[in-house]
Amino acid sequence: MVSYSLQVPSEYGYVLAVAASSLFINTLHFVLSATTRKASGLAYPVPYASQEQAAKDPKAFTFNCAQRAHGNYTENLAPFLGALLISGLYFPTASAALGAVWVFGRIWYAVGYTSYGPQGRLKGFGLAVVSDSALKIMAVIAGVKLLPSA
Repeated sequence: MVSYSLQVPSEYGYVLAVAASSLFINTLHFVLSATTRKASGLAYPVPYASQEQAAKDPKAFTFNCAQRAHGNYTENLAPFLGALLISGLYFPTASAALGAVWVFGRIWYAVGYTSYGPQGRLKGFGLAVVSDSALKIMAVIAGVKLLPSA
């Protein structure tokens, strides 16, 4: 077995800064969910208003949108961070820039979905999915380029 030494590029700090900033989006989601929960009158531990409640009460519908946006964020955070951290080993500056676009897109998604319903999430989703896809492709390329020579 051959040992492998990994050098982190000097620009990797940008990648880590973007990764750390992405974690604050969870705080935004907490605030959006808590604010809309209080306004809707739905008590804990109810995770969502029923379809009937949401159809009758715009505040319950808004709460559901905030909750769904938060759920979507948590579903996408781990794959994003993996792609960002791996791609950043070979493409640190481009990865950090794409990661910043993802962070901005996720903020836009959260605020848009909570403020305007499902249609309000689409522009933020577009930014996030394009940058996320690029990071995933770059992560694969980085992994291949970092393979030891035969």
